[in-house]
Amino acid sequence: MQTLSQSPTDPAFVQDPYPFYERARTAGPFFRWAEYDRISSGNFAACNAIFRDRRFGREVPADKRSPVPDHLKPFYAVEAHSMLELEPPRHTRLRSLVLRAFTSRRIAALQPEIAQLTHDLIDALPEGEFDLLRQFGQRLPVIVIARLLGVPENMADDLLGWSNAMVGMYMAGRDRAREDAAVAATEAFVAFMRSYVDARRGTPRDDLISALIAAEQEGEKLTTDELITTCILLLNAGHEATVHSLGNGVKRLLETATPPTALRPDSVEATVEEILRHDPPLHIFTRWAYEDVEVMGTLIPKGTEVQLLLAAANRDPGQWDAPDQFLPGRPVKPNLSFGMGLHFCVGAPLARLELQTALPILFDRLPRLRMTAPPSYGNVYHFHGLTRLMVRAD
Repeated sequence: MQTLSQSPTDPAFVQDPYPFYERARTAGPFFRWAEYDRISSGNFAACNAIFRDRRFGREVPADKRSPVPDHLKPFYAVEAHSMLELEPPRHTRLRSLVLRAFTSRRIAALQPEIAQLTHDLIDALPEGEFDLLRQFGQRLPVIVIARLLGVPENMADDLLGWSNAMVGMYMAGRDRAREDAAVAATEAFVAFMRSYVDARRGTPRDDLISALIAAEQEGEKLTTDELITTCILLLNAGHEATVHSLGNGVKRLLETATPPTALRPDSVEATVEEILRHDPPLHIFTRWAYEDVEVMGTLIPKGTEVQLLLAAANRDPGQWDAPDQFLPGRPVKPNLSFGMGLHFCVGAPLARLELQTALPILFDRLPRLRMTAPPSYGNVYHFHGLTRLMVRAD
């Protein structure tokens, strides 16, 4: 197995990680990433196999757990109830209860509201040059989540700030300042959500918090801590991914002068899938090997944490023709942007609905939309999203 070196905090890499991914892919299905000292893979077949193999999982093996520093205990107290970090049987219980509330019917029913919100946000855009990410891309997902949970829309800025601070814990090269900001955001978010959960227990409404409280299966219900963590997870994971996908998608559509036909009802699904495939919002997800497992001829020893490079796998020429090209009309195939298997993202249907609803309206309402400055990605990794997208629509 080859060892390759690439600093994940190098600004040039953060702006365009794809040349390194291509170099890594030529090393074979697996390589060792020196800076992480981890086995990694950008091979679609290998990543897909590990996602679906129950011998790999998210929970840290007991002999690999490290004591949590005192200053990070509030953050990890919330993470301890996250189905994203758990395996069966607890994961099965949590996910089944959440899916009883977060139903496909509830999500589909949001479409008219997402469409109206898109129009409202476009109506409020300023004249001249403006940042589409701040004025539109960030606003849409957080307001949708706020309405879905049943919390006031005027809390959107607070929710956005807390979310941004908390996901900082998953960035390469995080420091004490970022950790302290994440803990402060966690404590504020938990206090806020606890007050709403307590209120909904006494007075249920037609919102997701009330539905999660009511969700029950074989006598099992979500505890208050589990419910709070689930709401935080839905906001942080779903919101962060949708913001980046909207920004990255609009950027790519403008750069390639993609024709409006790509956003018609009969083609918008394929276009959104190509946006998600070509430049996804999350680039790394990890799995632990719970026993010795051989994958594509490579032995992954028990207790190994494997890095799955989602964005690299999404450009594997073994899975797609001309994978580096943005081709909205290409046949839809499964991509790894939302994972696969047991931990497939529960918010994926909502993210897809937001993109499929908002992008056609945006480009129909603003047919002359154009970029006025080179867009740049945030100086963070493992997420991959723009810091701003300066445009004009006149």
